[in-house]
Amino acid sequence: MYARFAKPLLFRLDAERAHHLTMGGAALAGQIPGLTGLIAERSRPHPVLSQTLWGRAYRSPLGLAAGLDKNAEAVALFTALGFGFAEVGTVTPRPQPGNPAPRLFRLPSDAALINRMGFNNLGSGRMAQNLMAQNLRGVRHAPVWVNIGKNKDTPNEEAARDYIDGVRALYRVADGFVINVSSPNTPGLRSLQAAGELSKLVGEVLAEVRTLRPELPVLVKLSPDMEAGEFAASVEAVAELRVSGLGVSGLVVSNTTLSREGLSHAHRAEAGGLSGRPLEARTTALIAEAHRLIAGRLPIVGVGGVFSAQDAYAKILAGASLVEVYTSLVYEGPGLPARINAGLVNLLRRDGFNHVSDAVGAGARPR
Repeated sequence: MYARFAKPLLFRLDAERAHHLTMGGAALAGQIPGLTGLIAERSRPHPVLSQTLWGRAYRSPLGLAAGLDKNAEAVALFTALGFGFAEVGTVTPRPQPGNPAPRLFRLPSDAALINRMGFNNLGSGRMAQNLMAQNLRGVRHAPVWVNIGKNKDTPNEEAARDYIDGVRALYRVADGFVINVSSPNTPGLRSLQAAGELSKLVGEVLAEVRTLRPELPVLVKLSPDMEAGEFAASVEAVAELRVSGLGVSGLVVSNTTLSREGLSHAHRAEAGGLSGRPLEARTTALIAEAHRLIAGRLPIVGVGGVFSAQDAYAKILAGASLVEVYTSLVYEGPGLPARINAGLVNLLRRDGFNHVSDAVGAGARPR
């Protein structure tokens, strides 16, 4: 139905208008009593896909990436579609409008998107209200992580304050935090990824989380555009960081890219971060490198170009315990999580794995 009816209509609209229309519909669907529970039951993944990470059950390794549900308005529906978890945001302490429109572009011939949204969101206070309301209604069907960032007008030397304010506003209603220092759409943000800056920032955020709710996982999201040496230094800095004996919980590899290599669509000249199919090979290679560097010390979440079960499986074999999608959901529709889950089960059986955790990093191991 999505491919035949909804997608052609949505793709006639401006990309951001279509996004808002979709989000409004998803939020309304989540308020219909019993609907998301029924969808969740019908979309329940096979038990071989379930993992326990950071003390929580993740019924599928497939999750929703940040950027789609910026204000946690449609958590009820998204967590019912077969996702093992959902990442909401990026959220900043204070509301901000983001960059001027137009700022979101489809590249259908490349199966990609370019965005320069600029962390447009309603602020951490509104997100906390939304998540609390959904908790009270009992409609969250999977863990929900919050992707936190800094406001555009906050100088980098004061960035930790914004991330800590986000934690303080949301720690009661989040199932984990992702520290976003890798978006290309907030000026100067990526400079916080340098190993020294990253250790200082993440250390302060980690100390706050460990004080308020120590069991919450804290992950760090990195860019695909760093040089090899810079990437390795940042990965090592995150892996080695400890606060009161506790460290970072995992890595998210990776964010959108500024590269335009191999693109064919006219929108390739637009400024912003590129997501979708063109990132598939690059992000899988980065996952493999991160897996080699950290040698099992931290779980990795793989993001970029996942359109099929085979794409997700490639990232799992490279070392990702969890995998996220966003752009492919725009192109493939809400049935995508169930299709990927079913395909993963078949691929695991084909290769003789009894459980998805057995396949994590298997591409780097002799068999």
